[in-house]
Amino acid sequence: MRTVSHAKYRAIEKKGGWATIETAPDFKSLKPSDSSSVIGKIRTRLFLTFDILSDSKSSIYDEELRLGIVKYKKRNGFESDDIILPKHIEAMNVPISYRIKTLLVNIERCRWIATDIVKAKEFLVINIPSYKLSYFKDKKVVLSSNVVVGTAMNKTIIFSGNMQYIVFSPYWNVPTSILKKEILPGIKKDRKYLSKHNMEWSKGMVRQKPGLDNSLGLVKFLFPNSNDIYLHDSPSKNLFSAEKRAFSHGCIRVEKAKELANAILENDPNWTPEKIAEAMNNEKESWYALKHKIPVYIGYFTSWVDDKGNINFYNDIYERDSRLEEMLLEDQ
Repeated sequence: MRTVSHAKYRAIEKKGGWATIETAPDFKSLKPSDSSSVIGKIRTRLFLTFDILSDSKSSIYDEELRLGIVKYKKRNGFESDDIILPKHIEAMNVPISYRIKTLLVNIERCRWIATDIVKAKEFLVINIPSYKLSYFKDKKVVLSSNVVVGTAMNKTIIFSGNMQYIVFSPYWNVPTSILKKEILPGIKKDRKYLSKHNMEWSKGMVRQKPGLDNSLGLVKFLFPNSNDIYLHDSPSKNLFSAEKRAFSHGCIRVEKAKELANAILENDPNWTPEKIAEAMNNEKESWYALKHKIPVYIGYFTSWVDDKGNINFYNDIYERDSRLEEMLLEDQ
């Protein structure tokens, strides 16, 4: 997070901020080529936050506005198409004073990041509210991937660790909580429940055998920790295209899991893309210890400034901003 983002929004606030965009009660959507007085207001709003370079005052949804809408959506955690819905205007109407508070909260969070992580030659960052994983090498993002994180009831833990192992064709050892709440009731209703889900008993617990339908997908990435949190593939690929992706029991599902394995092992003479693909589809679990540990930081940033200087905002999915804001105010 860069303090310059805070200065930019303070400057907008001093000039009066932005006006509320009013819509009719029956407003549903706007698309390219539509004409409406609302479009002129949206255009002015996007000009203030640098999503478009000029404000023509036009009430026609033209190409300049379309590109601005796509940019606005991308940096505010929306699906980046060009349809304007009520929820998008609702986000535009969030007062600038609120946005400034969000920036301050996240500037504070940046101070919590251990300096040894960002100084490392390579590291991974998962930002929970943006549902994104970024893999850095030599301070450049070499891979970006959508992720699925924990639900509000099963929050993904914020912490840092060191990735040490990649497990190909993994077993899924069912956690005790899921065993009690889901698996045992399933077995009670259907004696063939385990075989239907490619599961088996092992040392008094249930595990799911490796394969295409395994809940961990075809590969997982381990950074040993007391919370038993790790990164893994997933057979449920459709979830990665959802706008909101808080669906898991706490672990982090990675859309580009195969690409991540390839990127991590790129310079390892023991591996080629072909060998990685073979290990992932072998249906026999195999562990590989990395030649060097890779720092992993799981963070919670509801605002972030990207490499291009764009200020991004994301939904406070675990409702943590207000508490931190209160603590900051108490210290003043």
